[in-house]
Amino acid sequence: MTARATSRSSPAASVTWQQVMAYRLRQHHLHRRVPRADMLPVVARLGGVQAQLMSSAELALWARVDDLAPNAVSHALWEERSLVKTWAMRGTLHLLPAPELPLWQSVPALDRRYHRPAWLRYFGLTAEDLEQVTEAVAGVLRGRLLTREELVGEVARVVGSEDLAAKLRHGWGTMLKPAAFRCQLCFAPNLGRNVRFTRPDSWLGGVRPVETAEAEREVTRRYLAAHGPATREAYALWLGVPASRAGALIRGLGEEVVPVDVSGTSAWAPAGEVDRLQDAGAHHSVRLLPAFDQYVITASRVAPHFLPGPFKDRIYRPQGWLSPVLLVAGRMDGVWRHEVKGNRLLVRIEPFVDIPAWARQAAEEEAERLAAFFARSLELTWQRESG
Repeated sequence: MTARATSRSSPAASVTWQQVMAYRLRQHHLHRRVPRADMLPVVARLGGVQAQLMSSAELALWARVDDLAPNAVSHALWEERSLVKTWAMRGTLHLLPAPELPLWQSVPALDRRYHRPAWLRYFGLTAEDLEQVTEAVAGVLRGRLLTREELVGEVARVVGSEDLAAKLRHGWGTMLKPAAFRCQLCFAPNLGRNVRFTRPDSWLGGVRPVETAEAEREVTRRYLAAHGPATREAYALWLGVPASRAGALIRGLGEEVVPVDVSGTSAWAPAGEVDRLQDAGAHHSVRLLPAFDQYVITASRVAPHFLPGPFKDRIYRPQGWLSPVLLVAGRMDGVWRHEVKGNRLLVRIEPFVDIPAWARQAAEEEAERLAAFFARSLELTWQRESG
């Protein structure tokens, strides 16, 4: 074993942001698409796929999986039940590998924001109210698929208070998240236009408990393997916990992690990945990443290093919106959007800088691939706009 893998007192390894981009490109499967049989391992490696927009979740996998069928994600969710949709990291909707649901929920559940006095006051609750509602949600969902209104009615019957149960109608599902964090709530197939919920243990045919300390270590390992090198602040932002908590989780890996200097920024990386990081070379890969892509999410704390100039506001928008990104060799070189009109797919790419001929051609090939995914003919336009 090398000294850098065993001693934190030795000088930190040094890498550049170009090497970090090249490393993450490969870890995110954005340098080369994987066979479609590997869709679930991709979800596991990324630490889930953000799914507040299901269309974006599907396109995040399309960008990484070769020959992905348009119904592959919905089939995995509602037919195979190999994926599960629920609130997870940051209290945000994610698609997660169904067998690993307890693993990914173990750490977000440690964020006690829902028991903070200020939060409870804002929603007009006591800690006892919250616990009563959460237990009622878990109880009435056992073996059942309920719309939100059906769930509100059933919870009102159990807790004996329509006012308390009505808080479950909060638009962002805030009052449902504590149950989700306990692996007691997940999404079920819609009933028409109505979202439905159920319990993971009945929907998935059982949920195997995970020992919390080991789950914390495994989630942290995977985060650093896919999104490293990373600071504790970046990990905290991704996970949705205080920076002090994220730092403790990283340090808890002991000699599995080492400090890395990234062009003057102190970060952490898996000890066994340092050689790969330092050997990482540029790859002429171009992708049209959708809104809320995991690559863009995890770059947010260091976005200036992933951009060709002062364009962060073009991607990281108000109210937490993340734009679709033109990714060139790991760098976020522009934004794009698409629209389906009849049998046509309209794609508009807006680069921030001049795009080399090879990248322009590759982007047009990606747009053609996207049109085939939607089974539409393509109309593509390029437009340079000032930042």
